[in-house]
Amino acid sequence: MRVTVFCHSLVSDWNHGNAHFLRGVCTDLIARGHEVRVYEPADAWSVSNLVAEHGTAPLDGFARAYPLLHSTRYQPDTLDLDAALADADLVLVHEWSDHGLVKRIGEHRHANGHYRLLFHDTHHRAVTQPDSMAAYDLRHYDGVLAFGSAIRDLYQRQGWCERAWTWHEAADPRVFHPIAGAERAGDLVWIGNWGDEERTAELHEFLLDPVKSLGLQARIHGVRYPQHALDALRDAGIAYAGWLPNYEAPQVFARYCVTVHVPRRPYVQALPGIPTIRVFEALACGIPLVSAPWDDCEGLFEPGADFLVARDGQQMRAHLRDVLHDAALARSLAEHGLRTILARHTCAHRVDELLAIHAELGPPRAHSAALSGLA
Repeated sequence: MRVTVFCHSLVSDWNHGNAHFLRGVCTDLIARGHEVRVYEPADAWSVSNLVAEHGTAPLDGFARAYPLLHSTRYQPDTLDLDAALADADLVLVHEWSDHGLVKRIGEHRHANGHYRLLFHDTHHRAVTQPDSMAAYDLRHYDGVLAFGSAIRDLYQRQGWCERAWTWHEAADPRVFHPIAGAERAGDLVWIGNWGDEERTAELHEFLLDPVKSLGLQARIHGVRYPQHALDALRDAGIAYAGWLPNYEAPQVFARYCVTVHVPRRPYVQALPGIPTIRVFEALACGIPLVSAPWDDCEGLFEPGADFLVARDGQQMRAHLRDVLHDAALARSLAEHGLRTILARHTCAHRVDELLAIHAELGPPRAHSAALSGLA
């Protein structure tokens, strides 16, 4: 099968977590013998910011880490969709794509009809920026892949699409796996972006304050940290290490004893059941995890066995202390979390789901018409 993907960026994960998942999905599709073509805009802000901060070396690093993956960078006003989609069987369009491009692809699908077309949403903008999401013209799309049932239901409730499926993110175990024998560098590591003040209070309560009160040796990787955040890290005694190529996360996790999950407020308040991809990746790497509260209403994990849940900052301190001083507890969490990922939440599982959805849709219109003509 020929799969074509339109996304914001495959080559850069600077403040762009969807790249993590797409890399794993594309890799697994290729490993199964499918042909994958990826298109990303030439002016992608993730790439621009990455190159501005670190030069082009990270792009070379991506190419070494993912030798099977390549993308075509395009200018929206000159992209030839007839050429890009001439022999496609399945087309995925990510929600960070330009509104005009999303509409053009839908119109191309309506005029040609030889492929199936799905819109892929992996963000909370359906709740926080509904006008922007409602502006996407999905009339000619076969449906929406939403990374949580709350998003899926919202699309259908708002009438933005006729069909939608839940398609959670997952970890790629080819990249994210335990690394034995790494030299310890500290107690706690957190990999995440500060963001748009969507979890500032939560980061203080569940990360900075516990680290400071326990006197932990901690390190944080991420981008978009304003000066007040850097000052707070310094006050908590936390080393700030800036952007980390996502494929290097396993090596970093291996050198620390525990990590935490601090969900953004929109997911806690309005979109239950959706963890970030960092949870899947951390558990895949076999590091014990302690999470701030979130409602796993879709039963993705087994809280208390895959990871511990802290209802407040005081309990976070207690859980971190327990994990750091109870080797059996730490080992149990790491092993159970890893087993859950390998059993249910790898990119291979998601590719299975994607192929099942494609089969459920059946042959596209043009193919069905051709078969009818042969009857």
